[in-house]
Amino acid sequence: MSEQITIERLLYGDAGIGHLSDGRAAFVDGACPGDVLEVAVEKDNGNYLTCSIKEIVSPSEHRVTPKCPLASVCGGCGWQHVAYDWQLVEKRANVVSQLQRTAHFDPDRAEAIVAECKPSPKQFGYRNKLEFGCQIDPKRGFLMGLHRRGSDDVLPVDSCPLAQGPLSKTPKALKGALRYLSGSNDLGIYRVGVRQSARTRSTEIALWTTPGPFPRATVAKTLGNAMKCTSIVRVMTGEGKKARKLKGVELLAGDGYWKERVAGQPFKVSAPSFFQVNTEQAETLVELALDGLEIDEGSVVADLYCGVGTFTIPMAKTGAEVMAVESYGSSVRDLRRITEEEGLYIDVIGGDAARELPGLGHLDALLVDPPRAGLDATIIPAIAAAGPRRLAYVSCDPATWARDVKRLEDQGFELVKATPVDMFPQTHHVEIVSIFTNRKN
Repeated sequence: MSEQITIERLLYGDAGIGHLSDGRAAFVDGACPGDVLEVAVEKDNGNYLTCSIKEIVSPSEHRVTPKCPLASVCGGCGWQHVAYDWQLVEKRANVVSQLQRTAHFDPDRAEAIVAECKPSPKQFGYRNKLEFGCQIDPKRGFLMGLHRRGSDDVLPVDSCPLAQGPLSKTPKALKGALRYLSGSNDLGIYRVGVRQSARTRSTEIALWTTPGPFPRATVAKTLGNAMKCTSIVRVMTGEGKKARKLKGVELLAGDGYWKERVAGQPFKVSAPSFFQVNTEQAETLVELALDGLEIDEGSVVADLYCGVGTFTIPMAKTGAEVMAVESYGSSVRDLRRITEEEGLYIDVIGGDAARELPGLGHLDALLVDPPRAGLDATIIPAIAAAGPRRLAYVSCDPATWARDVKRLEDQGFELVKATPVDMFPQTHHVEIVSIFTNRKN
């Protein structure tokens, strides 16, 4: 069955939405708002249909030709066919939509609160990090590349236009070196991460492997010859379902960390630690969050899910008394090293945010930057009990953020501003910096 439809908007994902003649919603990957399409129904999901494009009858004025020839098969950037100015419109619209549908905001209030999406200075060439999946194919041997759209299969690539400068060309060099090293042996490498800073010229290769024997010296020499880098490390994790459990990090060559600079602040980041992939937009996040918190010398502030301290360090430099909580050991160690090198006093607490927050006492301001799953329900009452006058919530997922907005408002906080920040051009992903005031104060 096929039918002609008009695409109305983009969903938070790679699909556009239109409606069939019988009123049912059709989700169509690769669609652009304004497209008139002939679509084929692939799957009936009950309240909506999954469709594919049979023919673009009339392309939208917002449709452009993707820069990357693999855009339709690679799972990394599903919005390359949409003009950048319209990507920003759709990202803001998704944030507004979540406030209405999930947080149950009045449409006028949602529109008034959500600012225009902050564009990335670079639409391509903005990523400071690339990650590649690795597989051993019985016929082709060692494979390294990006993940194919909709699967875990590795798609071999020689370059990536989202990566900044020389980093965009690293796949080809790395792939050849690792194929040579693997030979007929499986070295247990299942992921490769490369970070490169345009500001410090620091480049680190991280090989994610299962534990076991490993030819350290040979790997270091071969990779060092293939790529100019300042650090090579091996990150060992468990196998299967325990693949996320860190077993250890081995320094193979160089510094043992990656160096980046945000708003003039140097960071030394270990391979397992998270860091924003768009450095220039990371500065935008910091500026928006600190402006919204209105902290100054003497303010008592906490930073939950603080990572390596992207927000923590700027907070401390205002003269505020800062407590930082992070559960991931690698990030805790990185932040403690930075505070020592910078001569700052920050109370860095290694532990779970929900467990540690009640012991921090009264706060003047609080910043939370949780993972994609958002805030645990148990931490919301603890935030209210801490009584911060202002709260900044930085989120990478509009749905879980909107859920938490509702919970926070039920606890006496009022969302006064939300600013989408485009950290990831050519994709549906968006960061949100939101500011709350405490009605009780």
